[in-house]
Amino acid sequence: MATEKQKAGGEAGQSEFVLTALGGMGEIGMNAYLYGVGPPGARQWLLVDLGITFPEGEFDPGVDVILPDLRFLEEERGALAGILLTHAHEDHIGAVIDLAPTLRAPIYATPFTAGMLRAKLSEFGGSVKLPINTVALGARAKIGPFEIELVSMAHSIPEPSAIAIRTEHGLALHTGDWKLDDRPYVGGASDEARLAGLGAEGVTALICDSTNAMRDGRSPSESDVAASIVDIVKKARHRVIITTFSSNVARIKAVADAAAKAGRTLVVGGRALHRVIAVAVETGYLPPDFRYVDQQQYRYLDRADVVLLCTGSQGEPRAAMARMAEGDHPDLSVAKGDLVIFSSRTIPGNEKAVNRIQNALVQMGCELLTDQEALVHVTGHPRRDELKQMYAWVKPQIAVPMHGEARHLKAHAELARQAGVPQVVTGFNGDMIRLAPGPAEIMDDVPVGRLFRDGGLIVDSVEGPVRDRRRLAQAGICVVALAITRRGEVLGEPQVMLDGIPLEDAEGDQMYEIVADAVDGAVTSIPPKRRKDIEVVREAIRRAARSSIASAWGKKPICKVLINVVEN
Repeated sequence: MATEKQKAGGEAGQSEFVLTALGGMGEIGMNAYLYGVGPPGARQWLLVDLGITFPEGEFDPGVDVILPDLRFLEEERGALAGILLTHAHEDHIGAVIDLAPTLRAPIYATPFTAGMLRAKLSEFGGSVKLPINTVALGARAKIGPFEIELVSMAHSIPEPSAIAIRTEHGLALHTGDWKLDDRPYVGGASDEARLAGLGAEGVTALICDSTNAMRDGRSPSESDVAASIVDIVKKARHRVIITTFSSNVARIKAVADAAAKAGRTLVVGGRALHRVIAVAVETGYLPPDFRYVDQQQYRYLDRADVVLLCTGSQGEPRAAMARMAEGDHPDLSVAKGDLVIFSSRTIPGNEKAVNRIQNALVQMGCELLTDQEALVHVTGHPRRDELKQMYAWVKPQIAVPMHGEARHLKAHAELARQAGVPQVVTGFNGDMIRLAPGPAEIMDDVPVGRLFRDGGLIVDSVEGPVRDRRRLAQAGICVVALAITRRGEVLGEPQVMLDGIPLEDAEGDQMYEIVADAVDGAVTSIPPKRRKDIEVVREAIRRAARSSIASAWGKKPICKVLINVVEN
């Protein structure tokens, strides 16, 4: 646990209003923001969001998703008043099922977000139970010492909420993800009147989305995308295959409406889309009679009569789009002349996977359409003009940029200063920021990091198995096995296994023979009496094998030595 340093404006034992990010400041994704009230050592906490981010290809081999390290909060869990979720995107709720059980705190969410969380829980067959409390849109609630108010915003999913957090030290407004869209196609527009009302009340600190802080202008409307998709589908000659973020209910409705207006049948492929559609119908964001056919019917429909909506916009290897591009999906396929639309933005880190799929589709003769060629996607985050409008409404005394990499936070901080905000604090994961009383500043730090979901396990990102996989990817592995008596006599020939290592050196000599000779030499060089010390033998063989490969190849692999000790 951090030992909080005392600086100007914060006397020992004085109650304070503080903020620290366990994820989301300095990166896009893995959002987890911790607000605290009280004196050092006796604070109560409110966790806003608990999300994931995605692995970065070769840097995280075998990793499914990345989660925030909550060691600081686990030490403080007795003082955790609750977990409040702003919306149902995975980078805001994706770590809840994995990590919330250890925190043992109540969870608060709007109906759609709660429905999405319960739908995910149902996949565990009741083995995981969470105390989920549904909070109405625009409602106020008391969570420990925090009085919270949900402010409806527009984004690319139903029911995103900004959180007004009232404390004895003032009001902080945490925007979550948002944009200004007067025609969001599904759901309501951002509650501009309420934002202005909070500004009139007096906002101590605005903690605000920075994703598009480097982009000028204003984000286009989701309704504009819906109209564009209708035109594109009507003009298509063969199948239209559209992939998008499964959580984007407005885009799902837009694709369904386009299919209906073009006289085509909507086919849905991918479990995540079925789950979102079910929750959206249940909560009223899609009509009760929302109609589509499942992927098993796809092959029986005429090519000119189909719009397929499927998962896989981010290049996920087992999603429908990737499997179609590889030609191994049991129900879905593409053919020459089909139009494939990526109605999405590629998340940083997924570029290689997405490009690989898109290139495969083009090689198969498909026509490809992305947001670079047509209006098939719009951002769910505010550009600079929208940020300026937010500051004009809210008029905060303090600005804290969040939800962005360092360059986004820097651009946002400069914009906030230009907007006349008296105090601007740029922090990163682990920085503890005092919001009140006294001047806003970084006052301390708390331990942060990353955890990996590796199959069915949560593992450490630094000392865990993924580190070894990185080393294996770089230089392979050498395994030497031999039998030895307790008197130090070697029985038979040592066995050598090489994996990920060249078969021959530059002169054409077998690498196996090079290692075997080095191992024989190492064993022979050890005096018989010293061979009774198995660890001496093990280390000598390891060093000899590794050194011989390094001399022949120029790289040092992982080396393991297995010794079977045989009774005399």
